[in-house]
Amino acid sequence: MAEPARYHLANFNVARMRVDSIEDPVMEGFVSRLDEINAVAERSPGFVWRLQSDAGDATAIRPFDDDRILINLTVWESVEALEGYVYKSAHGELFRQGRKWFEPLAQSSLVLWWIPAGELPTEAQAMERLARLHAEGPSAEAFTFGHRFPAPS
Repeated sequence: MAEPARYHLANFNVARMRVDSIEDPVMEGFVSRLDEINAVAERSPGFVWRLQSDAGDATAIRPFDDDRILINLTVWESVEALEGYVYKSAHGELFRQGRKWFEPLAQSSLVLWWIPAGELPTEAQAMERLARLHAEGPSAEAFTFGHRFPAPS
C-alpha cells in the first residue's frame, strides 16, 4: 500500500481583465465557460480543492487594490496533476485564448508552493508567495512550472 502524500501543491494565479467589469460583453467568452472549466478541474486526477465564493467561482473575490485582477487559488496532489489540467484538458483551450480577456502582466502571474496535505492556503498567503516570487525569484517557497522544486522530504 502506498504511503499517503505528505504534501500537496498550492497554485495561485492572477489575471488582469482588459475591461473594468466582469459583466462587460468582452468577458462573455470567459464567463460563459467558468462553470464548465471549474467542473473539469474538480474531475481532474489529483485535484484537491479550489477557492470559491457562494456563487461557485472566485470571480467575486478581489484581494488586490485593482478590481480588474481576478484570482484563482487551488490545491493539487502534484505538479504533474496541475500541469495536466492546465495544458491538456478543456482548460488549455481557454488558457490559449486568454489574451482576448486579459492583459499581459509584467511579472509572473502564477506561483506554486508546497503545503502539508490537509491544509488549505489563504488568499493572504497566496499573495505573499506571489510577491516573494517577484522579489526573490523562484525558490522552494515560491516557484513556477518553469523552475520547479520538489516537495519537502
